Amino acid sequence: MTLPLRKAGRIFVTGLLTVLPLVLTVYFAVWLLTVLEKFFGKQAKLLLPDDWYRPGLGLIVAILLIFAVGMLMHAWLFRRLFRRFELVLLRVPLVRSVYSALRELLGLFGEQKGEAMQVVMVKMADDTHLLGFITRENCADTLKGIDCSGKVAVYLPMSYQVGGYTIFVPQDTLTKIDMSREDAMRFILTAGLKSRPLK
Repeated sequence: MTLPLRKAGRIFVTGLLTVLPLVLTVYFAVWLLTVLEKFFGKQAKLLLPDDWYRPGLGLIVAILLIFAVGMLMHAWLFRRLFRRFELVLLRVPLVRSVYSALRELLGLFGEQKGEAMQVVMVKMADDTHLLGFITRENCADTLKGIDCSGKVAVYLPMSYQVGGYTIFVPQDTLTKIDMSREDAMRFILTAGLKSRPLK
């Protein structure tokens, strides 16, 4: 009796681990699309006659608006105006904290030039290595009164949860990895179970 129960339990767990990521992904996608539809749908109702509105119009407006902003961000004047708007936004205490955190988090997967968010392998004690991202190469202007000469800030995300540590290590303990930020984050978040091999 015990053996069939164990086998049934393993089958159930296998099914759960197969279905759960799919369900959560679909749930998140539906939630995001619903939020966009509700928010932009209300704006569309204000601008259009009532009999013109159709379900899904808010989502279409959101997609077109996002695409338009992406196109405009390639224009120098629009970028300059947006930067000024950001400066005003960053002066509001609570908004500044939330906006800065979200911008930096989403910027992890965006196009960045230079060494920002470079994927690196950090050599620790006892020949232990940790995968992380360079977030700041010069810490002297941030940490007053602390000797940060020759050290860079490296962010180490944690596996299977939202969180991580920012450590300050000497430059010579870092090895740059030829790996995209997306692949590196996937490797870390899944504890190396699902990822492309390191180069």
